[in-house]
Amino acid sequence: MEERSYSFYGWECADVPIQVEGYPDIQTPRDLYDALSTIWCADTCAPRMREQWTEENKTLGQCSITAFLVQDLFGGKVYGVLRPGGNYHCYNVVNGKTFDLTSEQFGDEILSYEDNPEQLREVHFAKEEKRLRYEFLREELIRRYGA
Repeated sequence: MEERSYSFYGWECADVPIQVEGYPDIQTPRDLYDALSTIWCADTCAPRMREQWTEENKTLGQCSITAFLVQDLFGGKVYGVLRPGGNYHCYNVVNGKTFDLTSEQFGDEILSYEDNPEQLREVHFAKEEKRLRYEFLREELIRRYGA
């Protein structure tokens, strides 16, 4: 079977094995990307970006909730690229492999994935709306793709 190519940053190395059971169709972060592509929506988008969210740019405003979900399933750490305005764009590093399931939202912009600070869910989920979006995304993943 021919391997599919993706457009998100680090897709070539996003092949680390899942660390939890219960998702028979999700074995790698690429599989998770495929699953989340059916779930990401305006309701899971960060409120400040919701008006710009479209089906063509599904990953817009989904970074932190996605990165922490990746961490739940694959382990590793979540890091953040400081963005104009003071927010962090979150991505994952698992077993030395760096990938960003939501990088496509930036189009042709090149982000630096080196020397960025670790991001902690306690800090991100102190914002109730973000925690609720994460819980919705996680529950939809379980509902649609869980065993």
